[in-house]
Amino acid sequence: MSPRAPEDAKAWVENAKQFYRSAGKRIALAEFTNPTGMFIQGEMYIYALNPKGTMLAHGVNEKYVGEEFIDLMDSDGKKFIKEIIDTANAKGAGWVEYKWYHPVTKEWLPKIAYFEKVDDLIIVSAVYKN
Repeated sequence: MSPRAPEDAKAWVENAKQFYRSAGKRIALAEFTNPTGMFIQGEMYIYALNPKGTMLAHGVNEKYVGEEFIDLMDSDGKKFIKEIIDTANAKGAGWVEYKWYHPVTKEWLPKIAYFEKVDDLIIVSAVYKN
């Protein structure tokens, strides 16, 4: 497990936002979902939601695309996707903390997500907290 700082998630979202603005929505969503694409680096990846909680792109599991995630809860019952969407719709960007299963350690560990609303997308990246 390579530790990352929350600023890495923010930089990843900034890079994804720039790519989206230059390449356009269709190409950007395809690249965000590409498992060997430029937006996958170790544990870091991009996912994108619409303002109602539908997954539009996911860097690790393309089966999530088209699914509704508004009611997804972490191990403590926190509806963190809803919090991401509500904050993005109200403020345009922000941070949300939650717990997520780590595939290597097999533990529920704290994560922090950074996200920005860009047009009708919410672009998200998260890192496990140290």
